[in-house]
Amino acid sequence: MADKKTVFIAFAIEDKTQRDFLVGQSWNSKTPLEFIDMSVKEPYDKDWKERVRTRIRRSHGVIALISKDTVNSSGQKWEINCAIEEKKPLLGVWANKTDRTNPVVMSGKKIVEWSWDAIEGFIASL
Repeated sequence: MADKKTVFIAFAIEDKTQRDFLVGQSWNSKTPLEFIDMSVKEPYDKDWKERVRTRIRRSHGVIALISKDTVNSSGQKWEINCAIEEKKPLLGVWANKTDRTNPVVMSGKKIVEWSWDAIEGFIASL
């Protein structure tokens, strides 16, 4: 059996349902993995950022669920920037079929259609 991969999920709180679908979809997979997210509804303070950075550092990679809500999600944008700063493999996944709002933070970064094959391929590459 392959080593378990730890993947951090960056998402806007408005995309919580899609995050839940992603985690649920992984339960049907043979890919050994653990998803981590640090979703909060409180203001982002210094301690939160330090805890998130630690989690991202410990992760093998980061999946960012991208939607129109990403543009205004300061927490998600910070998480994506942190992943880039920490040089973690980063995959953007469109959270909705019709929404292709690409936030500046993802410029030049790979964003794929939501499919388990694409997600599993990214995880396998970690």
